[in-house]
Amino acid sequence: MKVVVNPKYESLRHFVVSLPALFDTEGDIIYNARNQIKVFTLPDGTRINVKRYRKPIFINRLVYSFLREPKAVRAYHYALRLLKLEVPTPEPIAYILEQKCGLLAYSFLITEQSPLRRMFYEFGTGTLVGRENIVKSFARFTADLHQKGVYHKDYSPGNILFEVTNGVPEFTLVDINRMEFGTVNMEKGCRNFARLWGKQDFFEMIAAEYATARNFDVAQCTALILKYRHNFWKQHNRNLFDYE
Repeated sequence: MKVVVNPKYESLRHFVVSLPALFDTEGDIIYNARNQIKVFTLPDGTRINVKRYRKPIFINRLVYSFLREPKAVRAYHYALRLLKLEVPTPEPIAYILEQKCGLLAYSFLITEQSPLRRMFYEFGTGTLVGRENIVKSFARFTADLHQKGVYHKDYSPGNILFEVTNGVPEFTLVDINRMEFGTVNMEKGCRNFARLWGKQDFFEMIAAEYATARNFDVAQCTALILKYRHNFWKQHNRNLFDYE
C-alpha cells in the first residue's frame, strides 16, 4: 500500500493509514454509485472527505499501474496546483493506492470536507428570478478559471459546489481528476458549459457575462454555448429540457 500525506497534515498520518480498514464500517456516506464518498469526523470536530475509487477493470489496472497516474493521484496533485493558482477546491490531505498481485486495486483521495453544499443541478428547473446574481457570478468565476489556463473536463452540475453568504456567491471545484492546463480560447471556453443543466435563458445569461468578462463577442459566445449544449445533450439522448 502506498500512502502519500500532504506535509501540512502529517499529524493525520495514523488516521490516513487506517482508512482502508475503516472505510466499509465507519464514516457517513454522502455518495454511493460508481465510486463511494464518505465523511469522517475527527475527535476535534474536523470533517474529512474520503473518496474511494472503484477497482478498475483488468486492462485499466494495467494502465494505472504502469502507464498512467491513477485518478486519486491526479486529483491530489491537481488540487495542489489549483490552490497555487488561487482556484478554490478542497485542500488535499493524502492519497492511498492499494495493490493486489502488483496491480492497482482500490485507491483513496482524502481532502478537507467543503462547507459548500449547493450544486448546479438546481438550475435544471425553475425560474432564474432571484438567482441572477449566482448565474452571473458563476460565469465570471468560469472566465477567471479559463484566463488562468484551467479547464475542468467534467464541468458538470455535481462538480461545482456553491453557497451564497450575505448576497455573495462562493464556488469551489470538486472531482478534479480530469483537468487540462493551458490556453483556453473562446471556442473551447464556450464548450466547457455544455454539460450543465438549464433552460436557454440560463445559458444566454452565462454567455453574456462570460463574454463580457473575457472581452469576447456576446453574440458569438451565445451561439457557441447553445450549439455545444445542444450537441452534447443530443448525443447523450437526454430530453430533460426544451432545446429549441
